[in-house]
Amino acid sequence: MLVVDDGSPDGTSDVIRDMAEAYPGRIALLERSGKLGLGTAYLDGFRYALDRDYQIICGMDADLSHNPDDLPRMIEPVQERRADMAIGSRYVGGVRIVNWPLSRLMLSYFAGVYTRAITRMRVRDVTAGFLCYHRRVLESLDFGRIKSNGYSFLIEMKFRIWRKGYSLLEIPIIFTERTEGQSKMSKAIIREAAVKVWEFRCRDLFRRL
Repeated sequence: MLVVDDGSPDGTSDVIRDMAEAYPGRIALLERSGKLGLGTAYLDGFRYALDRDYQIICGMDADLSHNPDDLPRMIEPVQERRADMAIGSRYVGGVRIVNWPLSRLMLSYFAGVYTRAITRMRVRDVTAGFLCYHRRVLESLDFGRIKSNGYSFLIEMKFRIWRKGYSLLEIPIIFTERTEGQSKMSKAIIREAAVKVWEFRCRDLFRRL
């Protein structure tokens, strides 16, 4: 397990260092200076995994919104080559979200409607952050061309992988709102995602993705 920490003020790094000593070779910490953004955190994590020859790479939130017990269901189809990428989906088989306010739920749901209408991507949970990739998928991407750094990063990754012809499989999960800490969602992040979706589509149309 790799934890990417952007200078959290809550002592995250200290806790992970202690855990790494208790479980040598199983837990690692990547400390970065300050808030460098969601997208770059993912990319640094991917580079870490690819450098160490990992074959299957999963990304998830560390606040228990994503249930670790769901990991085997995410990994299995990728390991068995039934999918190149598995998505822990909140919107397959109904809405599977616990303790979200209606405003946040509506924002997330209609973000998916908006994104699918523009990109034609056949993914219901476009902003899902519980993801499982096969190594070959990440190796095929040019990380230097990925510029999104908010929640639009999660959309961009799915769009690029989908346009490359890889198979994306949505696995139903139950998403539970965090009980500690605060969401990083902001109006700036929403605006970035709304604009970036058009950018992805236009770049794809003009073969500049």
